Amino acid sequence: MEQQQRGGRRILVVEDEPTIAESIAVRLRAEGFTVDLAHDGPAAVTAAETTEPDLIVLDVMLPGFDGLEVCRRVQARRPVPVLMLTARTDETDMLIGLGVGADDYLTKPFSMRVLCARVHVLLRRVERTADHGATILVGDLRIDIDQRRVWRADAETQLTPLEFELLVHLARRPRAVLPRERLLSEVWGWADASGTRAVDSHIKALRRKLGADLIRTVHGVGYALEAR
Repeated sequence: MEQQQRGGRRILVVEDEPTIAESIAVRLRAEGFTVDLAHDGPAAVTAAETTEPDLIVLDVMLPGFDGLEVCRRVQARRPVPVLMLTARTDETDMLIGLGVGADDYLTKPFSMRVLCARVHVLLRRVERTADHGATILVGDLRIDIDQRRVWRADAETQLTPLEFELLVHLARRPRAVLPRERLLSEVWGWADASGTRAVDSHIKALRRKLGADLIRTVHGVGYALEAR
């Protein structure tokens, strides 16, 4: 693990190819971030625990254990935004990554400009939700914005950062049907509709954690949060 002590947010870059890892670190440091490096699965989990990064750039293919397992272990301890890097183009692999708690993904090869743009979008999303403050109550669902905590029927559930943002977005408009394309634009920050499967994957995760009855599907349109 390496450190660069600079101001701004802290990012953990997990990549086993030294040249790629250093290129990413150099670009992110130029953007004003503090950057830590890890090169295998076990080291990544340890680094996430000790440095508590604001965001993780995480390669899927790693020695020790892969990035999917890293994501599972990190998210189980403390929710943190994860930008996953993959050399695979199979949509199934992307959906698995999103299913274990990744917020976004890039397929290699990618441009550093695009990577930095995605990093800034993920961090702004967290800040935007925090700026609203207060508590949202919808039926037996309670969301504490400041503490980023969620309860349903007094049982607390841990969500990933993107799951939390998506739930908040739906909860601010209970019963309103929000199209997938709008959710992609307003929650993910994506300008096109190519990632609608990402929305479906995160809705599935929210239903698994909070109950299948909480979010209603409007086929061919989108989703609505139901007040109970």
